[in-house]
Amino acid sequence: MNRVTGKTILITGAANGLGREAAKLLAAEGGKVWLTDIDDAGGNAVVAEITEAGGKAAYLHQDVSSPEAWDDVFAAIKASDPRLDILVNNAGGGTYNDIETVTFKEWRRIMSINLDSTFLGTQLAIKWMKETGGGSIVNVSSVAAFSGAPNLAAYCAAKAGIHMLSKSAAVYSGQKGYKIRVNSIHPGLVDTKAGREMAMLATGAPEEQAIQAFTALHPIGRIGTPVDIANGILYLASDESSFVTGTHLIIDGGFTAI
Repeated sequence: MNRVTGKTILITGAANGLGREAAKLLAAEGGKVWLTDIDDAGGNAVVAEITEAGGKAAYLHQDVSSPEAWDDVFAAIKASDPRLDILVNNAGGGTYNDIETVTFKEWRRIMSINLDSTFLGTQLAIKWMKETGGGSIVNVSSVAAFSGAPNLAAYCAAKAGIHMLSKSAAVYSGQKGYKIRVNSIHPGLVDTKAGREMAMLATGAPEEQAIQAFTALHPIGRIGTPVDIANGILYLASDESSFVTGTHLIIDGGFTAI
């Protein structure tokens, strides 16, 4: 239980779902976790859960689409900790629209909370980590980066952008000698509130029938759980993956293998 002991970690979108599970796991593995979200009640509840279990965690409100909010978050962490070892850009989301019906306002909002936020966090983290000996950046993308869902035009584009932004930042950091690793992680459908809602929107079926339909698309015979993805985040965040950078980890039960 010490795979990230002594490391300072920032996880965005950590009040629920994948971010919540990642925060709990990395804290259990010895890290000091800073959680951010716009769901203050949820974020504080995760902190309470972590601290009650003996871990270290703190919560900050953050709209990840705002450059000013990113500056405030980094300033708050710097006031408490001398370095940031791990950044997990997890916050994101999307609306269910095809290329004909998505509005430009919806398009820009999806880009801002997925791709723009990942850019802002990655840029700030590199600028800090290069001065303190390096670190690991894990950017949460999606299998939508590789599989063109007909009703997720903006979401697919944003997640594909995260994929290539991560590779570019990894090569840049490596060539600069910064000792900063940057990787992306690509979940398939995961059993969260957001995942179930997406399955129902995609199929037009009630919840359980929608999950059954998506389960059939996963050769492993089930959809993912939040801990499936958190385990991947932990690996890429930890020193166990010290020779891994500029790559992507797909955790999708075989969905993209079909």
